[in-house]
Amino acid sequence: MPIEIRELHIKVVVNGGKNHPEPKPLDVARLKQEITTACVNKVLQKLKEKAER
Repeated sequence: MPIEIRELHIKVVVNGGKNHPEPKPLDVARLKQEITTACVNKVLQKLKEKAER
C-alpha cells in the first residue's frame, strides 16, 4: 500500500546557552537541507524494507 506524506511539521527548541552563538542564516539553511535529506532517506529506506517483505 503506497504512503503519501502531504505535510510534515517538525518543531525543535534549541537552547545553545552563552557559549554557542546564533548560527548564520546560510548555516541554518544548510542544516535544514541536511536534516530534510536524512529524514527522506530514512523514510525511503523503511519503505524499501517494507516492500521487500
